[in-house]
Amino acid sequence: MFTKLNQFFSQLAADSQPKQNEVSLEIACAVLLCEVMRADSAFTESEQNKVAQLLIKQFSLTEHEVDEILQQAVKLSENASDFYQFTSQVNQHYTLEQRIEIVSLLWQVAYADGELASIEEHIIRKIADLLHLRHSEYIATKISAQSHYERK
Repeated sequence: MFTKLNQFFSQLAADSQPKQNEVSLEIACAVLLCEVMRADSAFTESEQNKVAQLLIKQFSLTEHEVDEILQQAVKLSENASDFYQFTSQVNQHYTLEQRIEIVSLLWQVAYADGELASIEEHIIRKIADLLHLRHSEYIATKISAQSHYERK
């Protein structure tokens, strides 16, 4: 009986410790960007450069920091079963306007290779839903990205 009580209290203490598998906000955003980049199974240099550029700008990071974050993000992206652990980090720390900006960044990655694959659009829609964006906000970010791409 004492063994079970000790196990119970040990489990409570372990549960109250910060989780080691919690990812930083930068890595969570990087994973979401990588998910869009990886969606069509064509990792173009233009998409990879766009993701790095967006991370540098969004988080004021150095190229070295971005390289480290992207290495972790790609691994997490390859092994992730869903987007929830990443979008929950974003939801917890970002305002609605900042979440809309993240979706805008996702569109920029999708258009970086010059074409929008339907799977990229599908993934962005799923992420936008998990970020609690209204459909009108999702569409506005898409239209903005399209018009930016068409002007180039």
